Amino acid sequence: MIRKATAVWNGSGKEGSGTLTTDSTVLNKTQYSFNTRFEDGVGTNPEELVAAAHAGCFAMKLSFNLSGANFPPKELYVTSKITFEEGTLKKSHLVLKAQVEGISEEQFAELVKDAEKNCPISRALNMEISVEYTLNA
Repeated sequence: MIRKATAVWNGSGKEGSGTLTTDSTVLNKTQYSFNTRFEDGVGTNPEELVAAAHAGCFAMKLSFNLSGANFPPKELYVTSKITFEEGTLKKSHLVLKAQVEGISEEQFAELVKDAEKNCPISRALNMEISVEYTLNA
């Protein structure tokens, strides 16, 4: 499987702007710029996209883990908080709110840890990864 996205950038780093497009067209000439990356402009930025990818990948991997253990989740609500400092992605902190019936806290924690380490995005990231969660709260 190969997935593809395209970036087009016009102009200088600070004054220029660009667009991002994915083959699925979920992103279709989506705007990004210095302002959307380092300030509060309208559009997206690479770090936000990494956060979305990590949250989605982790949620899907955990769902597979839970379903494989006969505890299909009712809902997994995951937020990834990416720390970007000194030009480097330093950390992804995943915050999970899970609704899973019948599973013990111990078994859930084990499956969460596996998803944290083994979702493909976690394995691709060269940064600290942490997870905090609430189960059935």
